[in-house]
Amino acid sequence: MIIYYDNKWNTNEWFVIGLLLIGLTLLVALPKRFPLNWSTVYTLYGVFTGLCLDHTLSVNPVDFYDVNDNSSYEFMDFLTYVMYGPFTYLFAYLHDTLKVKPPIDPLFVFGWSLLSVVVEWVAVQAGVFHYKNGYTIFYSFPIYLLMSSLYLLFLAKMNGFQRKLCK
Repeated sequence: MIIYYDNKWNTNEWFVIGLLLIGLTLLVALPKRFPLNWSTVYTLYGVFTGLCLDHTLSVNPVDFYDVNDNSSYEFMDFLTYVMYGPFTYLFAYLHDTLKVKPPIDPLFVFGWSLLSVVVEWVAVQAGVFHYKNGYTIFYSFPIYLLMSSLYLLFLAKMNGFQRKLCK
Protein backbone atom coordinates (compact mmCIF):
# COMPACT_ATOMS: atom_id res chain seq x y z
CA MET A 1 0.00 0.00 0.00
CA ILE A 2 1.35 3.40 -0.97
CA ILE A 3 0.88 6.21 1.54
CA TYR A 4 0.65 9.69 0.11
CA TYR A 5 1.90 12.26 2.60
CA ASP A 6 1.17 15.91 2.33
CA ASN A 7 3.99 18.24 3.19
CA LYS A 8 2.10 21.44 3.69
CA TRP A 9 0.26 22.97 6.61
CA ASN A 10 -3.30 21.68 6.46
CA THR A 11 -5.95 19.53 8.15
CA ASN A 12 -3.71 17.29 10.23
CA GLU A 13 -1.83 20.19 11.82
CA TRP A 14 -5.06 22.09 12.47
CA PHE A 15 -6.62 18.98 13.99
CA VAL A 16 -3.72 18.53 16.43
CA ILE A 17 -3.64 22.21 17.37
CA GLY A 18 -7.44 22.35 17.70
CA LEU A 19 -7.61 19.28 19.92
CA LEU A 20 -4.68 20.53 21.97
CA LEU A 21 -6.39 23.92 22.46
CA ILE A 22 -9.68 22.25 23.40
CA GLY A 23 -7.86 20.05 25.91
CA LEU A 24 -5.88 22.92 27.41
CA THR A 25 -9.04 25.03 27.63
CA LEU A 26 -10.72 22.23 29.55
CA LEU A 27 -7.72 22.01 31.90
CA VAL A 28 -7.98 25.70 32.69
CA ALA A 29 -11.78 26.05 32.65
CA LEU A 30 -12.81 23.03 34.72
CA PRO A 31 -13.15 23.61 38.45
CA LYS A 32 -10.02 22.51 40.27
CA ARG A 33 -10.51 18.97 41.55
CA PHE A 34 -6.99 17.84 42.38
CA PRO A 35 -3.90 19.54 43.81
CA LEU A 36 -1.65 21.02 41.12
CA ASN A 37 1.04 18.36 41.53
CA TRP A 38 -1.49 15.53 41.06
CA SER A 39 -3.09 17.29 38.08
CA THR A 40 0.36 17.58 36.53
CA VAL A 41 1.03 13.89 37.06
CA TYR A 42 -2.35 12.93 35.56
CA THR A 43 -1.68 15.12 32.52
CA LEU A 44 1.91 14.01 31.99
CA TYR A 45 0.84 10.37 32.26
CA GLY A 46 -1.05 10.80 28.98
CA VAL A 47 1.86 12.50 27.24
CA PHE A 48 4.30 9.83 28.40
CA THR A 49 2.12 6.80 27.63
CA GLY A 50 1.05 8.24 24.27
CA LEU A 51 4.66 8.84 23.31
CA CYS A 52 5.82 5.42 24.47
CA LEU A 53 2.94 3.45 22.97
CA ASP A 54 2.96 5.29 19.66
CA HIS A 55 6.70 4.83 19.34
CA THR A 56 6.33 1.15 20.16
CA LEU A 57 3.72 0.68 17.43
CA SER A 58 5.03 3.09 14.82
CA VAL A 59 8.73 2.22 14.51
CA ASN A 60 10.60 -0.80 13.20
CA PRO A 61 10.24 -3.72 13.48
CA VAL A 62 6.49 -3.24 14.03
CA ASP A 63 5.91 0.02 12.08
CA PHE A 64 2.09 -0.05 11.99
CA TYR A 65 1.55 3.62 11.24
CA ASP A 66 3.12 7.00 10.65
CA VAL A 67 2.12 10.20 12.41
CA ASN A 68 1.38 13.40 10.49
CA ASP A 69 3.28 14.36 7.32
CA ASN A 70 5.94 11.65 7.02
CA SER A 71 7.60 8.76 8.79
CA SER A 72 10.27 10.89 10.48
CA TYR A 73 9.76 12.58 13.84
CA GLU A 74 8.77 16.24 13.62
CA PHE A 75 7.65 18.99 15.99
CA MET A 76 3.98 18.39 15.13
CA ASP A 77 4.43 14.77 16.20
CA PHE A 78 5.52 16.05 19.60
CA LEU A 79 2.37 18.20 19.80
CA THR A 80 0.34 15.13 18.87
CA TYR A 81 1.65 13.40 22.00
CA VAL A 82 1.15 16.51 24.13
CA MET A 83 -2.49 16.60 23.02
CA TYR A 84 -3.07 13.29 24.87
CA GLY A 85 -2.23 14.89 28.22
CA PRO A 86 -5.34 16.99 28.84
CA PHE A 87 -7.56 14.07 27.91
CA THR A 88 -5.97 11.72 30.43
CA TYR A 89 -6.58 14.45 32.98
CA LEU A 90 -10.20 14.63 31.77
CA PHE A 91 -10.48 10.84 32.23
CA ALA A 92 -9.35 11.20 35.86
CA TYR A 93 -11.53 14.27 36.37
CA LEU A 94 -14.69 12.63 35.07
CA HIS A 95 -14.01 9.39 36.92
CA ASP A 96 -13.65 11.33 40.17
CA THR A 97 -16.49 13.80 39.52
CA LEU A 98 -18.94 11.07 38.55
CA LYS A 99 -17.77 9.02 41.55
CA VAL A 100 -17.50 5.91 39.40
CA LYS A 101 -17.32 2.86 41.64
CA PRO A 102 -15.56 -0.42 40.83
CA PRO A 103 -18.65 -2.25 39.53
CA ILE A 104 -19.12 0.51 36.93
CA ASP A 105 -15.41 0.92 36.07
CA PRO A 106 -15.57 -1.53 33.13
CA LEU A 107 -18.40 0.50 31.55
CA PHE A 108 -16.47 3.73 32.08
CA VAL A 109 -13.36 2.21 30.47
CA PHE A 110 -15.45 0.75 27.62
CA GLY A 111 -17.11 4.12 26.95
CA TRP A 112 -13.82 6.00 27.09
CA SER A 113 -12.20 3.47 24.74
CA LEU A 114 -15.08 3.77 22.31
CA LEU A 115 -14.78 7.57 22.40
CA SER A 116 -11.02 7.23 21.84
CA VAL A 117 -11.59 5.12 18.72
CA VAL A 118 -14.04 7.72 17.37
CA VAL A 119 -11.50 10.52 17.96
CA GLU A 120 -8.77 8.40 16.33
CA TRP A 121 -11.03 7.77 13.33
CA VAL A 122 -11.49 11.54 12.93
CA ALA A 123 -7.71 11.96 13.30
CA VAL A 124 -7.16 9.40 10.53
CA GLN A 125 -9.59 11.29 8.31
CA ALA A 126 -7.62 14.48 9.05
CA GLY A 127 -4.34 12.79 8.08
CA VAL A 128 -2.83 12.60 11.57
CA PHE A 129 -2.33 8.82 11.41
CA HIS A 130 -1.43 6.78 8.33
CA TYR A 131 -1.93 3.04 8.89
CA LYS A 132 0.32 0.50 7.21
CA ASN A 133 1.48 -3.11 7.42
CA GLY A 134 -2.06 -4.39 7.94
CA TYR A 135 -2.99 -2.18 10.89
CA THR A 136 -6.60 -0.99 11.07
CA ILE A 137 -8.54 1.10 13.56
CA PHE A 138 -10.12 -2.10 14.89
CA TYR A 139 -6.78 -2.96 16.53
CA SER A 140 -6.89 0.32 18.42
CA PHE A 141 -9.95 -0.55 20.50
CA PRO A 142 -8.33 -3.34 22.57
CA ILE A 143 -5.26 -1.13 22.98
CA TYR A 144 -7.45 1.66 24.37
CA LEU A 145 -9.21 -0.84 26.64
CA LEU A 146 -5.86 -1.99 28.00
CA MET A 147 -4.40 1.50 28.37
CA SER A 148 -7.56 2.90 30.02
CA SER A 149 -7.66 -0.05 32.42
CA LEU A 150 -4.00 0.44 33.33
CA TYR A 151 -4.61 4.15 33.81
CA LEU A 152 -7.52 3.38 36.11
CA LEU A 153 -5.24 1.15 38.18
CA PHE A 154 -2.67 3.95 38.24
CA LEU A 155 -5.34 6.39 39.45
CA ALA A 156 -6.43 3.99 42.18
CA LYS A 157 -2.82 3.66 43.38
CA MET A 158 -2.32 7.43 43.23
CA ASN A 159 -5.56 8.01 45.12
CA GLY A 160 -4.50 5.57 47.85
CA PHE A 161 -1.08 7.21 48.00
CA GLN A 162 -2.66 10.66 48.23
CA ARG A 163 -4.91 9.55 51.12
CA LYS A 164 -1.88 8.23 53.01
CA LEU A 165 -0.07 11.55 52.53
CA CYS A 166 -3.02 13.57 53.81
CA LYS A 167 -3.36 11.61 57.08
